[in-house]
Amino acid sequence: MSPVDFLRDLFNPDLAFLPKALVIAVVAAIVCGVVGTYVVLRGMAFIGDAVAHAVFPGLAVAFVVSGNLVLGGTVAGVVTAVLVAVFAQNRRLKEDSVIGVFFVSAFALGIVVISRAPGYAGSLQQFLFGSITGIPDRDVYVVVLTGLGVILAILLLHKEFVAVTLDREMARATGLRTFWLDIALYVLVTLAVVISVQTIGNILVLALLVTPAATARLLTDRLGVMMVLAPALGGLSALVGLYVSWSWDLPVGGTIVLVLTAAFLVAWVFAPRHGLIAARLSAT
Repeated sequence: MSPVDFLRDLFNPDLAFLPKALVIAVVAAIVCGVVGTYVVLRGMAFIGDAVAHAVFPGLAVAFVVSGNLVLGGTVAGVVTAVLVAVFAQNRRLKEDSVIGVFFVSAFALGIVVISRAPGYAGSLQQFLFGSITGIPDRDVYVVVLTGLGVILAILLLHKEFVAVTLDREMARATGLRTFWLDIALYVLVTLAVVISVQTIGNILVLALLVTPAATARLLTDRLGVMMVLAPALGGLSALVGLYVSWSWDLPVGGTIVLVLTAAFLVAWVFAPRHGLIAARLSAT
């Protein structure tokens, strides 16, 4: 399928779900690219994966009762994040151990809850791997408004997040409330994950958080440039991934992730300062 044919399909009234899927995929990728910058710089990839598990019971409950998915996933993610923060105060246990207990338990709870819904297998597959069909109009508005809210919150808290990211102890010494900033970042990661689930799925959503930011990290040493480059790479990859998946009848979530991975591998080899070729040339 040529790009022109894809463009025609986007404006085909019989394929109304396709432009909705494109909007949700691109917005989710942009938001995840921005939030993912902090995830990568702070080495929080495991937490990003854990949050993706934590939101699942909230999504499952919202689905079963025909409620709002964003609200359900956010409540579940925030509750679980607060529980982790509280239990991690016990110095006998490291934070990653507490995360492993609570987030996996949350995911298991989600599976149990959604098993009570009619069409259990199909519903579970939709949550785990994403689906571009049957996206209601209200979900598009919710995703866009939530995405704008996340980006606005990041703009307001950017300096604080950077301070905690670069030197946590120094940030605490200057009076910043690192505990609440961590909670705020968990909430933003949760929101980014929730709005991404419909197109890319719960299992693959970590790729949207980490891969664009990791790719941008290879391409620049400047945080400001990285925060622009990561969402740009994510949004473009979502567009290309949806085009390829629609053209070849491939799963949209998996295709977007593969496009993101291809971009990362290209940067890994050809990045001007930190790529494999540049490193070999500087060593000789």
